[in-house]
Amino acid sequence: MGSGKTTIGRALAKKLNLRFLDSDHEIEARTGVAISVIFDIEGEASFREREASAIRDLTEQSGIVLATGGGAVLNEQSRHYLHSRGTVIYLRASVAHILKRTSSDKKRPLLRTPDPRKVVEELARQRDPLYQEIAHMVVDTGRLYMSQIIQTILEQLDQDRPFQKKITHSSSPRVSNSQSDMSTKSQQTSHLLNVALGERSYPVLIAPDALTQVAMYVQSSRVMIVTNTTIAPLYLDRVAGLLNAAGKKIEQLILPDGEEFKTMESLSLIFDALLQNKCDRKTTLIALGGGVIGDLTGFAAASYMRGVPFVQIPTTLLSQVDSSVGGKTGINHPLGKNMIGAFYQPQAVVADIKLLATLPPRELSAGLAEVIKYGVIIDTEFFNWLEKNCQRLLDQNEAALAYAIARSCEIKAEVVRLDERESGLRAILNFGHTFAHAIESALGYGVWLHGEAVGCGMVMAADLSCRLGYISDSEKARIRALVGAVGLPVRAPNLGLTTWLERMQVDKKNEDGQIKFVLLKPMGHAVVETVPTKTLEATLLACCAA
Repeated sequence: MGSGKTTIGRALAKKLNLRFLDSDHEIEARTGVAISVIFDIEGEASFREREASAIRDLTEQSGIVLATGGGAVLNEQSRHYLHSRGTVIYLRASVAHILKRTSSDKKRPLLRTPDPRKVVEELARQRDPLYQEIAHMVVDTGRLYMSQIIQTILEQLDQDRPFQKKITHSSSPRVSNSQSDMSTKSQQTSHLLNVALGERSYPVLIAPDALTQVAMYVQSSRVMIVTNTTIAPLYLDRVAGLLNAAGKKIEQLILPDGEEFKTMESLSLIFDALLQNKCDRKTTLIALGGGVIGDLTGFAAASYMRGVPFVQIPTTLLSQVDSSVGGKTGINHPLGKNMIGAFYQPQAVVADIKLLATLPPRELSAGLAEVIKYGVIIDTEFFNWLEKNCQRLLDQNEAALAYAIARSCEIKAEVVRLDERESGLRAILNFGHTFAHAIESALGYGVWLHGEAVGCGMVMAADLSCRLGYISDSEKARIRALVGAVGLPVRAPNLGLTTWLERMQVDKKNEDGQIKFVLLKPMGHAVVETVPTKTLEATLLACCAA
């Protein structure tokens, strides 16, 4: 209840040129009395029987969009009819949103109680597993506008065949991606995804010319754009012009470019600009740049006045596929990468594929490291697709790039949904990163690009997994070959065993002084484990350049 089924159902029916029906309205038409009266006179059990009868009859019809009552899933036969006869869209809303939307509605019989919050929480506990059991699509209605919700549904909906589940909603991070679905989506150049985090949910728009839509994702009247010396000459005037045309008051800050500037000093420059311009807590920060700008701006947004809104406009492939999604923000410390920061979700991510046209080849290759990571740790079909399409990605084919970015974000969004603050599962996204962070901090930030270090780190993590008997030699070779094929290093710098171990001991995954690694067990399934020192040393010796 209160998730927007009727409102969104009507709008969706209009878009699809279908008839709209509501099961509650059908029951009221059959009985001639309101739902609340049926509850009062006959009780809930009798109402559920009437509801099941209506669901059975309505699902026999074609060419309709049907909004059901929230409790329709309680009847097993109704669940069967809904799932087998149609495409089921579960509009998921938080308890807080439901209470806000239903607070003035006196016609809902289940909420006529002194403690409606307790009732809604209990209903959610009972019904959510049933919704997920029959749903072909799940859309969080938290902070999205109705137009964004409709667009999300239309983007995912395939009207030529029954909708296939794209996500398995369980404690597993498995994100299904059938061959037919992959073939269809890999031809698209535009995707709209949703990072489902209840009240902190937000859209991710991936498209050519997505930049033209940035104003619709900025809700406040005042913004500060944070960018760097490389991106400012290319895109700052364009973004400022779009926001200015939408009536926004704009401040700008240009920072030095490079991983070596992801520091407390740069963070202070953002705070200085906010304070000097008397920005209040309704000011939206816009991160226009790659991962460094995104992490710095996000951390500033999380901290300034204890939290102001921010929007990500990632301009590198690495930031579009990884760092802009998930809410990790922070800065580097000389002793460890990303060791100081906060979890803070953006209001939206606007990823314009055309911005990648100005990306140097080295930066493009670095971004592909994180793309490969998602195929290795979760989706082997995606890995197969990457092997076949890596040249199209290097050639910047728009459809191939759009699919690679969307698939990466889709996988990350599901992992983040299950473990937003990296209390367990989300750590698998750091595959190869324990080695990578050691390389970056030992050589000096910026000597190797982050993606270059991650690519090499994945080769090392695959070698370690193979030595432990978790993956085969051929699987290790495939990973190494794909990393090399996209132009990333496959040999690590020779830091010396002592330096390697010292640097890897400064890692957020570690516990009680034990170095933890993300490993493949098997390929397509990642685990976090400690490893025998001798096995680790063998990998370091084998993978380092002479």
